[in-house]
Amino acid sequence: MLKRTCTCGELTRDRLGDEVILNGWVDGRRDHGGLIFIDLRDRYGLTQVVFEPGSPDAADLADPLAAAHSLRNEFVVAVKGVVNARLPGKENPKLKTGAIEVRAVEFEILNASPTPPFEIQGAEANEELRLKYRYLDLRRPALQAVFELRHRLTQLMRNTMSELGFWEVETPILGRSTPEGARDFLVPSRVKSGDFYALPQSPQLYKQVLMVAGFDRYFQIARCFRDEDLRANRQPEFTQLDVEMSFVEHEDVMSTMEILVARLAKEFAGETLALPLPRIDYHDSMERYGNDRPDLRFGMEIRDLADVAAKTDFKVFQAALAEGKRVRGLCAPGGGTRYSRKDLDGLTEFIAGFGAKGLVWLKVEADACTGPTAKFFSPEVQAELRSKFDANVGDLILIVADESHVTSQSLSNLRLRLGLELSLYDPKAFRYCWVVRFPLLAWDAEEKRFAAEHHPFTMPLPEDLHLLDTAPSKVRAQAYDLVVNGEECGGGTIRIHDPAIQSKVFALLGLTPEQAEEKFGFLLSALKNGAPPHGGIALGLDRLVMLYAGLTNIRDCIAFPKTARGADLMTGAPNTVDPKQLRELRVRVVE
Repeated sequence: MLKRTCTCGELTRDRLGDEVILNGWVDGRRDHGGLIFIDLRDRYGLTQVVFEPGSPDAADLADPLAAAHSLRNEFVVAVKGVVNARLPGKENPKLKTGAIEVRAVEFEILNASPTPPFEIQGAEANEELRLKYRYLDLRRPALQAVFELRHRLTQLMRNTMSELGFWEVETPILGRSTPEGARDFLVPSRVKSGDFYALPQSPQLYKQVLMVAGFDRYFQIARCFRDEDLRANRQPEFTQLDVEMSFVEHEDVMSTMEILVARLAKEFAGETLALPLPRIDYHDSMERYGNDRPDLRFGMEIRDLADVAAKTDFKVFQAALAEGKRVRGLCAPGGGTRYSRKDLDGLTEFIAGFGAKGLVWLKVEADACTGPTAKFFSPEVQAELRSKFDANVGDLILIVADESHVTSQSLSNLRLRLGLELSLYDPKAFRYCWVVRFPLLAWDAEEKRFAAEHHPFTMPLPEDLHLLDTAPSKVRAQAYDLVVNGEECGGGTIRIHDPAIQSKVFALLGLTPEQAEEKFGFLLSALKNGAPPHGGIALGLDRLVMLYAGLTNIRDCIAFPKTARGADLMTGAPNTVDPKQLRELRVRVVE
């Protein structure tokens, strides 16, 4: 084999006249009759190779031109040749190697290839086809650039955490099934019939135990597994930067992580962040943006309109207020001129998918607001409404009257759609914030009990501890989420280190002392044996790569992702197994 002496991305005019050997894939072939050109590609770049007849250097290649006729795209080849300057006017300034070409004197086909099912450098192929032939999909330079970014991001995380005094510690993949929110992936034990391991949803309990063990500062690039329904930014297996710290309060965790976030922003967005990052109270986020992961790249905040609605003659508003429902809205800059009646019908249909029963719209004109319901708004009320939003001529006011959660879901999703359609923000911009003071508990109407908003080990705010006995629904947590461009990129809490408080929270979650001991006995025992105050966070590595790479689907930054139905199209997983294996595990498949 002709072993390479340089890569396909490094040759420049400095190497003119040098004899080199390149290895790579044929990216393109052009037959010019008397000459054949190929573009040779590897991870590092692309070099043009020319085959010509009668080359005085081609002592080992009797007819290089004839031999080159056999080459096709994605053949793996080795080429020995001499570095020449390209002819004037034939340079390619977009490539580092664009000023040179390699004149072949010898070459070897290392592996032939059939015609690929899609063009490696061509238009985007069908996703199922790409995932089936993922090894071809991953050859695409654009996709390889994503994984180069992912590598650099991971290394920056490791280096930063090490500089800050954290130890990297691996925790088990095979562990105990515990109720942490999502459904576990279970692994049957061969040696202990009828028992199962669970793949970790996170290293949560192990990292708390490490704090009890006195490790003080821990981190891990952790693989996590959750058997839940998938979507564009969720996979059944994912990677996170897992962090835990001892003797800290929530501000200590956030300020420490901001050092890392600032370095990420500098390296991957070219931005110097002003620290500390904004802190937004959970309640304020829900009121202003309709969700707990606000996209701060644009304004268009949601406003409560109950006081204005009460002054109208509109029966829908009056009925909603009488039933204790909310009337809320937003104002889309320029939306009045952008959206036709047909478009507005489409927006009404859009929010119906989030439970809203209707959408009131008013176009802001020079003298008055117009729209089907404008007659119910007196001039004075219209003026007050315009003042609420600081609305200008050409704007569009959109209002929803419904239950609080319906107005939040419908208006928050409408806000995001309008922000994109009206180009209200730079898609390459990044805006960061923390959302803090989440509710500790959420009421599960189906189970008729409380459930943990984050996880069962979250410490309440000190000023709310007394409410655990009298008004648990009002207890706020020492919880904090890192939000980037409307995506939750990290979440953490201060943990409960007092076994008495932990037992009280377990009781609120419907666990008897016996059940708590059976499920979390090792943790309760650890907390009784000198547990320090501690807290931590986990940052979604996949999601950060997705954002910094400018992607919209998390599958494109995971080397071998699953489909929306949890399938690996390349390997055929999940698949049936040999009945012998099932017998060894004492597992029976029930149709």
